[in-house]
Amino acid sequence: MPRRSPKKIFDPWLKVVGDNLRTARKAAGLTQEKLAELSDLAPRTIQKIEAGRITILITTLRRIRKVVRCSYNSLLGDK
Repeated sequence: MPRRSPKKIFDPWLKVVGDNLRTARKAAGLTQEKLAELSDLAPRTIQKIEAGRITILITTLRRIRKVVRCSYNSLLGDK
């Protein structure tokens, strides 16, 4: 039996977090590549987070937050 690809689940909250991260990253004057380097993540991971396409571990969010120097609320809250 052929393997099925997993169903893509759209969670509006992930898009909010991604938009908030993009805003914080740009305010910090960082590119996606530089943020990835400083937070020890793959650039593709930053791209997927900003696009709202992947869920985020709290440890990943913590590393990103330290680099962009913003609060959890500013990343997690609605605009």
